[in-house]
Amino acid sequence: MHESRPTLTAIVGPTAVGKTALAVALARQLGGEIVSADSRQVYRQMDLGTAKPTAAEQAAARHHLIDIRDPDEEFSLATYQALARGAIDAIAERGQAPLLVGGTGQYLAAVLEGWQIPRVAPQPALRAALEREATELGAVALHQRLAAVDPQAAAQIAPTNVRRVVRALEVYLITGSPISVQQTREPPPYAIRTIWLNRPRDEVYARADARVDAMVAEGLADEVAALVRRGYDWALPAMSSLGYIQLRPYIEGAASLAACVERLKFDTHSFIRRQAAWFRRLPNVEVWMPDHPEWQAKVSGAGFQVSG
Repeated sequence: MHESRPTLTAIVGPTAVGKTALAVALARQLGGEIVSADSRQVYRQMDLGTAKPTAAEQAAARHHLIDIRDPDEEFSLATYQALARGAIDAIAERGQAPLLVGGTGQYLAAVLEGWQIPRVAPQPALRAALEREATELGAVALHQRLAAVDPQAAAQIAPTNVRRVVRALEVYLITGSPISVQQTREPPPYAIRTIWLNRPRDEVYARADARVDAMVAEGLADEVAALVRRGYDWALPAMSSLGYIQLRPYIEGAASLAACVERLKFDTHSFIRRQAAWFRRLPNVEVWMPDHPEWQAKVSGAGFQVSG
């Protein structure tokens, strides 16, 4: 007898488009729970720069995979995928509606496309040697080394993304097999519906800029400075992420806060452009613009504003 698959609704979209408001509204209306697909919201003590759901939003709907690691703890894509699948399955078993919500394309794809991720534990010494090679010879040279052994992976990773280049080489050097060969896909056991919230590009940029200004007004610089005081190094994935690394010159007295904020806005725009490439590849995508009747009805019916 065929067992029906649980429905998984994914709400995806660029930074500041309005994902959280719709997700909370849907969760309240459907009896659902939210599984975060954000690579930075997993970290404790990093609230403003990651635009975590507010305390009120988290009280309105149960959230998963937020505040589960300290900034210096290892957190891999494989770990995220396993935790997300576990949370989704548990929500469905409770008879609730799982909602996968976020804008980290790799996290979304890993769950929705059913990536089979190589289980190769991080090799600190090897990783440090490869990072040193990138520093001494240049990121392009390291990328060329990857292209020689795994051209498929190299074609999908920008030379500037040293962290992913290092990981691909790490997997190859430990296993002897290219990461691209090991990263097969198996459709996940869910009936997937992907809602891509989108807006005109200029509007998304304006909303993202307004969010950055709000973060700064609420004390983003103090949050970053506090993390540095606690000893978290700028080389950590958490600290080198969008919203944090851009404030380093200000924290170290090398630039004004205004200059760093402008850099953060510029980098956020670049990130928004890259996000779209991930969203359009996801399964069963429906694009909702602000005038989409379901977006309007579901959010306004829950007391939210589509523009908020």
